[in-house]
Amino acid sequence: MKPLVTTEWLAGALGEPDLLVLDATYTSTLPGSPPRDPRADFEAWHIPGARFLDLDTLVDETNPLPSMLPTAERVAERMRALGVGANTRILLYDDSPHHVSCRAWWVLRMYGVEASLLDGGLAKWKAEGRPIETGSAPASAPVDFAPRAPIAQVRTLAQMQANVESGAEQVADARSAARFTGDEPDPRPGCGSGHIPGSRNMPSGSFFQPDGTWKQPEALAALFRDAGLDLDKPLVATCGSGITAAIIAFAAHLLGREVPIYDGSWSEWGAEPATPKALGPA
Repeated sequence: MKPLVTTEWLAGALGEPDLLVLDATYTSTLPGSPPRDPRADFEAWHIPGARFLDLDTLVDETNPLPSMLPTAERVAERMRALGVGANTRILLYDDSPHHVSCRAWWVLRMYGVEASLLDGGLAKWKAEGRPIETGSAPASAPVDFAPRAPIAQVRTLAQMQANVESGAEQVADARSAARFTGDEPDPRPGCGSGHIPGSRNMPSGSFFQPDGTWKQPEALAALFRDAGLDLDKPLVATCGSGITAAIIAFAAHLLGREVPIYDGSWSEWGAEPATPKALGPA
């Protein structure tokens, strides 16, 4: 299955026994997001046969930082409950302007699970008048699942601090231009303003067309070039809390590159008194 599939493809593939469609909507730690209950929204409308991933639970609840990577045990528990077997094809979608299914894609890859994304998400599916289902998804038969070797990478605060000195990896920041420059204060209490020194700004919304579908590969490649980034050299993605950084990582994946994510992102860097913080444009 391709990394990115169309609503037309999905309409023809619904009901195939090895295809598992998962709603990866998530809103709980995104500043400025209106209050929502993703599970209630799922029960109000979802793609027929889909199950609710519950991305809000795929976090490290022992970590004070928002939305940090969950434990392998937590991921295994969710995959077993959802019926993810060795040959399951997983398709993720969301109903969020932040394209949070990219985060789900990256989290699963950190535990060796491949997945694809639905281009345009639920919004495009609904806009095309395609069928919608309501209510809870029936329980699936639990299967035996064990986390596998990661097929994605993560960066820590210590690694990012060392990178400021070494410049070994380019850094792409998915936050808005105003938050990147420091013209707009960070919405999280205790977080300073600005960006990691040496990083470049790639606002997450710039990767998409007006209807919420991804831009074509040529346009995606141009976004990296215009930001002053070379995809043939090492690159790491960051953002506010590791959510929209996954948009950069998925865009690079579409272009045949694998980009690690700094999971703590600005929620960690901006709150740490010892980290340098640059202001203004890159």
